[in-house]
Amino acid sequence: MSNLANQLVIAEREEVARAIRLLLATPLIGAEAAPEAFDLVRRRREPVGKWFDYYCGWSLVVEPRLGYARLAKVGVATDPTRPARRHRTGRAPFDRRRYTLLCVVAAELLGAPVTTVGLLADRVVQASAADPVLPPFDTSSRAERMAFVDALRLLESVGAVEVVDGATESFVDSTDAKVLYRVDATLLMRLLAAPVGASQVAVTPGRSYTDEVPPRFTELLTRLSLERRYGDADEPVSEVQRNLWLRHSVFRKLVDDPVVHRDDLTPAELAYLSSPTGGQLLRRAADQAGLLVEERAEGVMLIDPDGVATDSRFPDDSGNAKVAALLLLDVITAGDGQVAVEQLRAEADALLGRFPRWAKGYRGEDGATRLVADALDVLRAFGLVRLDSGVVRARPAAGRYAVTRTSADDVEDGS
Repeated sequence: MSNLANQLVIAEREEVARAIRLLLATPLIGAEAAPEAFDLVRRRREPVGKWFDYYCGWSLVVEPRLGYARLAKVGVATDPTRPARRHRTGRAPFDRRRYTLLCVVAAELLGAPVTTVGLLADRVVQASAADPVLPPFDTSSRAERMAFVDALRLLESVGAVEVVDGATESFVDSTDAKVLYRVDATLLMRLLAAPVGASQVAVTPGRSYTDEVPPRFTELLTRLSLERRYGDADEPVSEVQRNLWLRHSVFRKLVDDPVVHRDDLTPAELAYLSSPTGGQLLRRAADQAGLLVEERAEGVMLIDPDGVATDSRFPDDSGNAKVAALLLLDVITAGDGQVAVEQLRAEADALLGRFPRWAKGYRGEDGATRLVADALDVLRAFGLVRLDSGVVRARPAAGRYAVTRTSADDVEDGS
């Protein structure tokens, strides 16, 4: 093979690896928001799609004319550490009301390719009033309008809705706001990554939603996430289906979670990962994606040395909760690796008192409590601690991030 051919092969491998990592960080890439990333995924969609299908069982849809690439990341289990977040200062997670409005807004947006914020709000009011399960949507309430705007801005951020004129935020202050939208119905329908459409999970004819859905909620949610390629609960599972599920379930965790502790895996998953075949596939998948494998007795990590696949970093100083998380982690890892939440609150209170100009959003009567709660959310999201009955326990991966107690002096006064 000539030197030029070698260079082309290397360039292709590097582009495929980068495209894989870009999609891991951002499963929905739009041509308008990220033209270079979209063009790379578009050009290398065939090998990239095969990688995700083989290792994770995820489907990749690339629409060159419509200008988006969508990786449908079906999870092994629900993950409360990665909620939808409001596009506001603080990036607070969506609450139940915002998730409800997001679903209703998305459904009503399918009715017309162009709409206004006022017309859309009226449709949401009517849809909520017509469904006995939904609470009414009251546009006279500022809190309701803010939740409605948060749902719309999330759809804007992924390109499903485009603001043609005006600003969505203006609806918070006045229901007379003039905002014109263009709707991408195709992309809107791609947002749902569930293997089974909600319309296919029907309730019993003749029974109301209020009578049937609440007691069957867990069952219905399970049916929405059923992937038939691994077999049906009513039929025997073949050895081929079992091995396929083991491969996909293990690799979904490896590429999606910051660290996979061996005690988080089922016995079958652990046996698969520890087998010669599992180890070989792990190294091959990492090499094709440009990732490094770090294996320890306690677990496995896939590391992106370039940080392309990383949607959130730790440690960093991007927020007060992350700074507090790093400092409190040192308290947790000291001694036998466990500490009561109350002790962490005392530590946080001391930090707030020591640095009066730091973490201004956590001042007040319950400031230390909120700071500890947010810091623990960070640590749990990165797989570094477990919280059980008021006791925080360090996980094995926490050792690599522990700092010395003197590092508290590095908190910038006035940040």
